[in-house]
Amino acid sequence: MSGKATTLNVVGGPSPLQRALAGVPVRLFVLAVVLIWTIPTLGLLVSSFRTQQAIAASGWWQGLFNFTNFEQWTTNNYERVLFADQMANAFFNSLLITIPATVIPITVAAFAAYAIAWMLFPGRQLLFVIIVGLLIVPLQMALIPVLRVYTRYGINGTYLGMWLAHTGFGLPLATYMLYGYISSIPKSIIESAHADGATPWMSFTRLVLPLSIPAIASFAIFQFLWVWNDLLVALVFFGTRRPIVTTRLAELVGSRGQSWHVLTAGAFITMIVPLIIFFSLQRYFVRGMMAGSVKG
Repeated sequence: MSGKATTLNVVGGPSPLQRALAGVPVRLFVLAVVLIWTIPTLGLLVSSFRTQQAIAASGWWQGLFNFTNFEQWTTNNYERVLFADQMANAFFNSLLITIPATVIPITVAAFAAYAIAWMLFPGRQLLFVIIVGLLIVPLQMALIPVLRVYTRYGINGTYLGMWLAHTGFGLPLATYMLYGYISSIPKSIIESAHADGATPWMSFTRLVLPLSIPAIASFAIFQFLWVWNDLLVALVFFGTRRPIVTTRLAELVGSRGQSWHVLTAGAFITMIVPLIIFFSLQRYFVRGMMAGSVKG
C-alpha cells in the first residue's frame, strides 16, 4: 500500500510546466511593482539631461522616445548644480557627516549587543528593556533638550555635534538588530571558543564579528540612507552655514522652483551615493533582515 501511495503521489503531482506557470502571476506582479517604482526615477534621470526649453516643450517620455534629437540633451545642468549652486561642497559635507555617523553607532552597538547577549553582569535585562523602550521614543521629543546641551557646550553647528546626534538616535535600533543576530549564534560555538582559551575580546573580534557581517551591513544601509537623506536633524543641529545635500536641495526648491532642469539634476546627484551603497550591500540585505528571526 505504501508503494502504491508513493507512486500515486509522484504520478499525480504537478508537472514542471505547471510549476513554472504557477509562478507567472507572482513574477508579473513583482515586475509591475518594479516598473511603478522605477518610472519616476527614470523620468528624473532623463529630465536631468534635458535643456530647459526641451523640458518646457515636451514630457520626458517624449524626449526618451525621440532620443536621436541631440539638441535636447545637455550636461550643463549638472555643471550648474555642482559648481554654481555649490552642490559639490554640500556633497562633500554630507559625506563627512554620514560616514562617521554610520560607523560610530554600528561599532558601539556591536559591542553592546555582544555584551547583552553573551556576558553576564548586573542589570543586563534592564539595560535591554531600556534600549527597546528607546525605539518608541519620537525623535522630535529630544531635539530641543539636546539642542540646549549643544548650545551650552558650543558644539552646535559642528561635525561632532551631528555625529553624536545621529549616533544617539540610531544606537537603540542598531543594538536591537545586532542583538537579534548575535544572540542567535549557537551557544556551542561560543562555549568552544571559551574552552580553547579565548577571551571575550577574542571571541567578539575573531568569531562573533565576522559572523555578524550580514546584520551589520543591513543596518549600515538603513543608517546611511537615514543620515544622508536627513533634513530635520541637519537644520536643527547643523544649520545652513555649511550646506549638505538635503539642505541645499531644499534651498534650490525655494529659489529655483520653476527651474526643473536644475532641480532634477540636483535631486539625482543626491541619489547617486545611496544607490551605490545599496547595490554594493544588497546581497547582505535580506540575510540581515532575517537575522535573529530563528534561534540557532
